[in-house]
Amino acid sequence: MTAKKKTRARESSAGRPTATRLNGRELPLRSHAERALSDYFTSLNGHRPAHLYDLVLREVEEPLFRVVLDYAEGNQSRAAGILGINRGTLRKKLKQFGLGG
Repeated sequence: MTAKKKTRARESSAGRPTATRLNGRELPLRSHAERALSDYFTSLNGHRPAHLYDLVLREVEEPLFRVVLDYAEGNQSRAAGILGINRGTLRKKLKQFGLGG
């Protein structure tokens, strides 16, 4: 069994993470998420965050479904496959977000 090589985000001279890598491959989505969260904490100006998990899900879930559905050219079966969920769950989420489910 071979161990997976993981590399944490390196910090740039500005103290922000640069690219995150796993097995030599850059993970741009992860890098963007880390940067956005870092920026969020910076913007708090000393205020204490609360319910961050729920906040992140609310902020990310709707655009995720919108973009995947667009990428799948409106094909809900394809979009569900891309997301790794069943079509019924996709339709429920689309209805919840008012995206024509």
